[in-house]
Amino acid sequence: MADGTLKVGTITTSSGSGTITLGQSGETVTIPSGATITNSGTATGFGGGKILQVVSANDNTERNTNSTSYVTSSNTLSINITPSATSSKIFVSLTGSAYVESDNQYGHFTLYRGSTDLGANGLTLMYDYQYTGNMAMSILDSPSTTSQVTYQLYFKATSGNVIINPNGVKSTITAFEVGA
Repeated sequence: MADGTLKVGTITTSSGSGTITLGQSGETVTIPSGATITNSGTATGFGGGKILQVVSANDNTERNTNSTSYVTSSNTLSINITPSATSSKIFVSLTGSAYVESDNQYGHFTLYRGSTDLGANGLTLMYDYQYTGNMAMSILDSPSTTSQVTYQLYFKATSGNVIINPNGVKSTITAFEVGA
């Protein structure tokens, strides 16, 4: 069969509903460079890994704790995200700075989803001298819900005082919904 060009405005089934198939198994349907596909319905079957939404929050207020149990670090360093499907994954990334005031002290940091500690052992910073260090944490979570979930940084000290955002350094938490 010879190659040809079909020019139409609309392709529909004879009944006005059902499935239209372009190409056969093993064939490739190519969209030329510069062409645009517009979807006004639901697109399925394109595989996963698409970023569906991004939510971010910042905090540059110095906050501290001397608690030996995890406490919330900041209600402004907290994000709410509502997954669009139960199969979605949420990638959470946090960057910032922390300071330990006393020698031989540990600061512990972790990410929570609601009341669940996602960090297992968390991020531990140990200092032999007073020291400011960078924090960077990330986790890929599977909340399996389409209800709103909250992600937040928690921290604690072994003794003395642990500070986040020392001298107004900005911390950022970002959540990315990744489609399945």
